[in-house]
Amino acid sequence: MKGKIKLTRRSAVFIIIAFAAALALIVLLCSEPEGSGLDSTEERCEYLAGLGWEVKPESEIARSVILPEELSGTIAQYNALQKQQGFDLEPYCGREIESWTYELVSYPSGEENVTAQLFTYKGQAIAGDIHSASLGGFMHGLK
Repeated sequence: MKGKIKLTRRSAVFIIIAFAAALALIVLLCSEPEGSGLDSTEERCEYLAGLGWEVKPESEIARSVILPEELSGTIAQYNALQKQQGFDLEPYCGREIESWTYELVSYPSGEENVTAQLFTYKGQAIAGDIHSASLGGFMHGLK
């Protein structure tokens, strides 16, 4: 019979594995990593809320920041904090990133004037911290 293809068991298994691998690759490429799609104030505030930080959306301050070509000094120390929470600024050296700062509604210790800072690149979270600028203040990661 013309046009009929006879598959061996090995060929059928290979086709199924290839199909499953292709499907997994499509799912991987189409899924967004955690902290992506942060293009609006609402999305950024929801992201921070998901990490346990309620912020005042109206307090948002946006800045563009160009990272240096190499991380050294204070910025390298800051990146060490970022690496502890799964972020890393090194891939963004020399690039323009966005800084979003928000006033926290409340901090667990009751301290006032505590700020959440989130850094994004193309709508994806790449770094962030919670800090107090008061005398003897503190800084720690978002996570």
